[in-house]
Amino acid sequence: MESLYILIPLSVVLVFVIGLVFWWSVRSGQFDDLQGPAYRVLFEDRDEATEKATGASDHDIGKSGGNVDER
Repeated sequence: MESLYILIPLSVVLVFVIGLVFWWSVRSGQFDDLQGPAYRVLFEDRDEATEKATGASDHDIGKSGGNVDER
């Protein structure tokens, strides 16, 4: 019974802290784009490697119609 005097206020404080952290993450934009970072992880290295190998930038790719490896 005595442990409830510690556990109940501790759980209320913990829920309050978790709520503050969640509110901060929503307000700071952590949940704005959920799928973009997943695609960026998959395709970022390939784009940089292609750019280094061909010497083409994003601006040059737009001019050539998107075909970087024109042979």
